[in-house]
Amino acid sequence: MKKMAFLWLAILLVFVTGCSQEVGGGGATGPSTIQKIVDRNKLIIGTSPGYFPFEMKDKQGVNVGYDIDLGKAIGEALKVEVEFKEFEFGGLIPALQTGDIDMVISGMTIRGDRALAVSFSDPYYSAGQVIMVPKSDSATKTWKDLDKPDKKIALAQGTTGALLAKQLFQNAQMMDFDGFANAALAVKQNQADAVIFDEPGIAVYEIMNGDSVRGIYDTLSSENLGIALPLNDHATIQWMNSFLASYRNGPADQAAIQKWFKSNEWINNVQQDNY
Repeated sequence: MKKMAFLWLAILLVFVTGCSQEVGGGGATGPSTIQKIVDRNKLIIGTSPGYFPFEMKDKQGVNVGYDIDLGKAIGEALKVEVEFKEFEFGGLIPALQTGDIDMVISGMTIRGDRALAVSFSDPYYSAGQVIMVPKSDSATKTWKDLDKPDKKIALAQGTTGALLAKQLFQNAQMMDFDGFANAALAVKQNQADAVIFDEPGIAVYEIMNGDSVRGIYDTLSSENLGIALPLNDHATIQWMNSFLASYRNGPADQAAIQKWFKSNEWINNVQQDNY
């Protein structure tokens, strides 16, 4: 009887303790990230400039783009200051895991392997993967035309396009590059025969470098972009999904889509080094 009473007491203590604490990043106990942001009066967003038109630098060095507008809208909803911290794309998830940033908004595709390290919001944008080849290549019609031993495919490390290329190509050579800008430059300079990347990024690159490259816009696959949040931070995930439910396709989102995806007036106002 005493053993049974002790068991029930232990179960009760576990239940009370679990209910009295919120789940934070990585499953650790403590205040949720959303609560930390409000208490600090600042939202710190990780981004990787260079993914046109999602995140870029204007000629004054200010972060601009579709993702930047989304981040600012989140800050406005929370009534807090917004700070953007810049990383190489591959360093964004580690920075989120260590608590250097509160979330990642950087054109990040929702993928199962990433979801082992972070939690994702609902999708905020859907992007298709397409191919870009040198302008001098008028023969290539599909990726299958490039799957030959003498062809070189540029891979932007860590991107969904790089993973897709490794799945598709069985015979072509793979060339690793740090980021899309460097991979695209290799195609532009005829050092590589193709790169696979998100359609918006390739469309903008072709507008800016139409004398050197051309896009092939038959979609190879479609991916959803999401906001990366600390793993299992349920309060923050719930808040973010509620925010996105009202933001997506609303007036602010439509204005951002019109500005960054349906117009090219901004192109001459952003830094284009290596792009």
